[in-house]
Amino acid sequence: MGSEAAALDLTRAAERFRAWRRVRIAGTRIPESLWALAVRLVEKYGVSRTSSALGLDYYSLKKRAAAASDSRSTAPAFVELPASSLAVGRECVIEMEDGAGAAMRLHLKGYEASEVAAVGRSFWKAS
Repeated sequence: MGSEAAALDLTRAAERFRAWRRVRIAGTRIPESLWALAVRLVEKYGVSRTSSALGLDYYSLKKRAAAASDSRSTAPAFVELPASSLAVGRECVIEMEDGAGAAMRLHLKGYEASEVAAVGRSFWKAS
């Protein structure tokens, strides 16, 4: 996004913060709607530039942006296959990864479906 668009986005947001600051009662917290706006701007322009433009504490904004990013991370999808419908061959490769980056790759030869399920449960319980 061009610098003109960035300046316009940040200027508009800064005006919203100034308007709130003009009418707020001393000691009241910044409304969640304004924090949400600031977090969206962080995604485009970074914490430093956004906090400076909006007159926000750098570390408070950074913490909220990180929390918002974490909450948007989706949990791994899981598809349950009943053991009766699982056609187990003589050899396969299974890869598992959790949202924190833990990963496991298994190359299995001559196994039972119940053993695969047990390995999966152990991995997800540990992560």
